[in-house]
Amino acid sequence: MSEASEKKWYVVRAVSGQENKIKTYIENEIARLGLDDYVDQVLVPTEKVVQIRNGKKINKERVYFPGYIMIQANLTGEIPHIIKSVTNVIGFLGETKGGDPVPLRQSEVNRMLGKVDELAVEADVNVAIPYKVGETVKVIDGPFNGFDGTIEKINEEKRKLEVMVKIFGRKTPLELSYMQVEKV
Repeated sequence: MSEASEKKWYVVRAVSGQENKIKTYIENEIARLGLDDYVDQVLVPTEKVVQIRNGKKINKERVYFPGYIMIQANLTGEIPHIIKSVTNVIGFLGETKGGDPVPLRQSEVNRMLGKVDELAVEADVNVAIPYKVGETVKVIDGPFNGFDGTIEKINEEKRKLEVMVKIFGRKTPLELSYMQVEKV
């Protein structure tokens, strides 16, 4: 296994709102310097959101982690320096002053990429929906872990449920994936 193939995921901190511009710039810079062997992917995790403007539906991509760009690379030699010298790049996440950038743990990578892959993977899986509208479920993941709620809507395409949860005596709708709830 050559050194160039040993790649890990790192998080680059960048000026919020410029993520895609910076991603393109990093990619161009790596290509220009012929360092493609060392950098596999530069990723800006996004989610698709539908906004309604003047009565029209507009599909937009929203950056999931504003100010963060994921990069799969082998940061040897000049590469960290090249990336850090890109305009609007603040630095690497987790690096100590003057130290090396700290790679993400695999579990963190999966969680972050899960945000990206979730839609791609779930589109292929046509599992019968295990839930019904009106059913009571328990939230088992996320900030509302432990709360019970009632299923109001089921979005088959995105494999999401709208669950009405009582929080501080007020009903609040939450959008949760099938994996975030279980039957009571």
